[in-house]
Amino acid sequence: MNAKQTKRIVVKVGSSLVTNNGEGLDHAAIAKWAEQMATLLTAGHEVLMVSSGAIAEGMQRLGWTKRPQEIHQLQAAAAVGQMGLVQVYESCFARFNLRSAQILLTNSDLANEERNANAKATLDTLLKLGVVPIINENDTVVTDEIKFGDNDSLAALVTNLIHADLLVILTDQGGLYTADPRQNPEATLLVDAIAGDPALEKMAGGAGSELSKGGMLTKVLAAKLACQTGATTIIASGHEPHVLTRLLTGEKIGTSLTPA
Repeated sequence: MNAKQTKRIVVKVGSSLVTNNGEGLDHAAIAKWAEQMATLLTAGHEVLMVSSGAIAEGMQRLGWTKRPQEIHQLQAAAAVGQMGLVQVYESCFARFNLRSAQILLTNSDLANEERNANAKATLDTLLKLGVVPIINENDTVVTDEIKFGDNDSLAALVTNLIHADLLVILTDQGGLYTADPRQNPEATLLVDAIAGDPALEKMAGGAGSELSKGGMLTKVLAAKLACQTGATTIIASGHEPHVLTRLLTGEKIGTSLTPA
């Protein structure tokens, strides 16, 4: 990946990176993302953020200690939590003179030709205005994110939609390992691979695997989807200091999955 040629970047942050162990939003962590985004924008990049965390924030606001099983309760928590998510991002980004926008999407929005074109035009306009779109799945009307993949597939679809050059999926793992590092001490980090290589899906816990390996399969599948429009995907730890700014200076962090 040539960092200088990387203009558009989609950054996806998982719930564990924006919440305090699932207990509401971590303001300090979100401020760190804002600071890095400001650096990237100053360097001439266009950045979109796909953020989880609405359900965890909603649960805290509603005083729920246990994640509900009932789908409409989860959707209600997401609706309440979305208010908090937007407030925190808005205030943290404002500290660095960044403007942000809230975009709620569903897979069916992107599957519909007219709505897809509208979403693309809106995102293109926001990026030209120097605004950072904060994107989340519209949990109050769909159940995909709750059922399937912690926004990984949504981040890949957004990458395809706006033809981003790079998708960065930040997680609490160091990247993609040859086996689950929590189970196998001999597991090694995969530094470079080809997106869409079927071997990666087996490694990440595909069919026949008992472990989901920290949700790694959805990330590998997201990389496979993102490479359709030529994007490279990097899966890296969001706990790495200044991970985004370091990646964009060309530093090797985590696993880089490039189109064939």
